[in-house]
Amino acid sequence: MKWSYEWLREYLDTDYTPEQIEETLNRTGLEVEDFILPIPPIAAKIVECKPMENSDHLHILKVDDGTGKLRQVVCGAPNAREGLISALARPGCNVGGMEIKSGKLRGVLSDGMMCSEHELGIGSDDDGIMELPEDTKIGSVIPGVNVSAIFDTGITPNRPDYLAVRGIALDLAACGAGKYIAETPATLAEKKGGREVKIMSDRCPTYRMAEIHGIKNAKSADKVANRLLSAGINPKNACVDATNYICYDMSQPLHCFDADKIKGSIIVRTAQNGEKFTDLFGNEYELTDKDLVIADLDGVLALAGIVGGDRAMTTDDTKNIILESAYFEPVGIRKTAKRLGLSTDASYRYERGIDPNASGPALSIAAQLIMDACGGEIVTVCNAGRTEFSPNKIAYNPAFCAQRTGVQMTPQKQREILDSLQFGVSEGKGGIWTITPRSARVDMTAPENIVSDLIRIYGYDKVGLNGVVETGRTDNSDKIEQKACMGLKRRLAGLGLNENISFGFGNSKIESLLTDKPVIKVSNPITVDFDCMRNCLLGNQLIALSQNIKRGFPDVAIFELGTVFDGDMPGNEHTQVCIVRSGVTEQKHWMKRGRNVDVFDVKSDILALIGNQKYTIETDNAPAWAHPYKYGRIVQGPRKIAEFGELHPSVAHKLHIKVPTVITIVDDIKVLPNAPKFAKTPITDFQPITRDFAFVTESKFPAERFIATARSADSRIGDVTIFDSFDMGNGNKSVAFTITIYPTENMSESDFARIDNK
Repeated sequence: MKWSYEWLREYLDTDYTPEQIEETLNRTGLEVEDFILPIPPIAAKIVECKPMENSDHLHILKVDDGTGKLRQVVCGAPNAREGLISALARPGCNVGGMEIKSGKLRGVLSDGMMCSEHELGIGSDDDGIMELPEDTKIGSVIPGVNVSAIFDTGITPNRPDYLAVRGIALDLAACGAGKYIAETPATLAEKKGGREVKIMSDRCPTYRMAEIHGIKNAKSADKVANRLLSAGINPKNACVDATNYICYDMSQPLHCFDADKIKGSIIVRTAQNGEKFTDLFGNEYELTDKDLVIADLDGVLALAGIVGGDRAMTTDDTKNIILESAYFEPVGIRKTAKRLGLSTDASYRYERGIDPNASGPALSIAAQLIMDACGGEIVTVCNAGRTEFSPNKIAYNPAFCAQRTGVQMTPQKQREILDSLQFGVSEGKGGIWTITPRSARVDMTAPENIVSDLIRIYGYDKVGLNGVVETGRTDNSDKIEQKACMGLKRRLAGLGLNENISFGFGNSKIESLLTDKPVIKVSNPITVDFDCMRNCLLGNQLIALSQNIKRGFPDVAIFELGTVFDGDMPGNEHTQVCIVRSGVTEQKHWMKRGRNVDVFDVKSDILALIGNQKYTIETDNAPAWAHPYKYGRIVQGPRKIAEFGELHPSVAHKLHIKVPTVITIVDDIKVLPNAPKFAKTPITDFQPITRDFAFVTESKFPAERFIATARSADSRIGDVTIFDSFDMGNGNKSVAFTITIYPTENMSESDFARIDNK
């Protein structure tokens, strides 16, 4: 959703800069996908004006824009002439919703655009480019042009209130970015005697209508037009612009009908099977009895909450209008929109759920915008269905915040945040609060939603690894733990292992296959393959191994250090280390063959980590993932340090792992002692590539020459290993070797071919 900084400031009294607003939004959960500081049009002087060949109206201009270097612009205005000071839109400037770019016009470069008052939205003159006074400073910004910063924000489905500029302003105020400028626009009083509204479906709880006669459809006010342009919408006329404006300002979709084209009353009903409907753009649809429509005595006028029809659409000649403001239930709107492949600003909002109490104020504001620009008089106001909705009431215990997040936030602080969000709070027996969210927050249905908002406004940056008290942490335990983890990773890398990083989620089927620990299911998994919180690192490690085997890389030596979860409450987690080795232990070599990995390889890994400490090994009670006769557990008295073993054949079969695989798991890294530091080793961001070569040479030719020559061929070549040497007789031999290339950038097959040819 796009909106401007100037628009926001109508509802937020703030001294924050646009950059600070962007940072605050990102910090509190509303992602700013694009942030645009517009390039303003400036005053420029035409110093040369020549007619373009083979054109009867285009001119090639040389203009002085104050930079000291003349800019070439192609212009077709009849009043373009030498000495004229006019408005120049440079590349990157937005004019009428279109970004100006450098390009060629009839083969001639045009590095900008000379503009009229109408094109800049500051006047009605469009007969030629602007003519500025002779004393205008070259390079100065054209006054009156909207150059406000523009935000493009990504809206998550659970926050429909962010689809209104007012909702964003209120949230920013709660975050301390300013003071919310509250207003309560009045709802139009009913005015009988004209057309009526009949609701014949419970999928439309509220339908409001105002009939305005005697309008002269005109252009919108500059404020409305400029704000629509900032939202990426081209202004059309005051009637249409008012509905689009309120849609973004209040997240209440509206629609205008030409009243003279409607026969009888407005009827809200479901369509008949096979009933035809043609939309504003001329597209025809066949409806079913599952689709909600707005109709009159002659048939369908609009698809409710989605798109209007062509039969009663407004034009510049429209004299009388019916302005619709309604609330439609989300599920039906979504089903119709998806079935017909339609997605509009209106359906986007209705599907997510709008403020059910916004239809009245929205109708009042839109009617006034139209009459301010077009004149006219309201002759009928009809309010059908319910006129007020009560928001959800949520029972909430202030202690629940700490239970769910570990954040020790005082009840006073929680009350302060809830008040800033305009949530009603009343205290009851036993310290239980009854919270009434404002009606626009249709996403607030449970105590967990309350906690989410509290933490979001309080600040994610204040939440440490193990929770945080309101005054902040006074120790540096987090930094100490992070430093220890980094040191352990370096020690593991020093053992020849590569780090694997996976999601904190797991596959419940695989988790149950490997361990008897409880499976912590996720109620809304991101994919079906990650439907639980991982209770062990091994599952994701084996998935990674299986994928490597499919791609032809069965020889793997990896480790992962990460959090595993023992329950669904804060503190029910710890840090684990898992090592997996598979395939053969060494690269191909001419003197020997690589052997398969075995349990002694992973046993040596763990012994390298614990150093010279005393230990004993137990071999009974192997876990589900381990071969019962190739398993061991390293213990110190009653404390288990680690366990190691070969992957159970049945597990390997189910995960399609067909190479020898051995595993070490340190269930809690706190049992590992400190170890000496290791030097840092630079690691490329790209996967290493191996290439095999074979050469026939004289028997007396030293093999070391192959290694030296290969290493000197390219700086990206690392290891060079000879794995075969064959005496061919007649004084010749064949030597085969492998090189390992460590790319520093994306490489194509032709790039590798150039290395091969060296």
